[in-house]
Amino acid sequence: MDLPLLIRSEAEADIDEAYRWYEDQQEGLGAEFVKVLEDAFAKIRTHPEMYPLVHRNAHRLLIPKFPYGIFYIVEPEAIIVFAVFHGHRDPRRLKNRS
Repeated sequence: MDLPLLIRSEAEADIDEAYRWYEDQQEGLGAEFVKVLEDAFAKIRTHPEMYPLVHRNAHRLLIPKFPYGIFYIVEPEAIIVFAVFHGHRDPRRLKNRS
């Protein structure tokens, strides 16, 4: 399929926050987190409908090695990532994002 993948500013902020936290824990771990995300984004671009619907039209891909999920919607012209969310956070915080 290979639709363009657009990352909303809220999701960019999620990624930046996680990157900084992992880098504070261990140098290079934030970069590893970003690499895993990039690999996951490539999978989403190729097979966006493969990952489960978790709320209305929102899909979630759980990324390997890190306790995060990528939340996105598939539209006719693009895939919109609206959150990169830690698995232990309150999911109600996502309610207004999709």
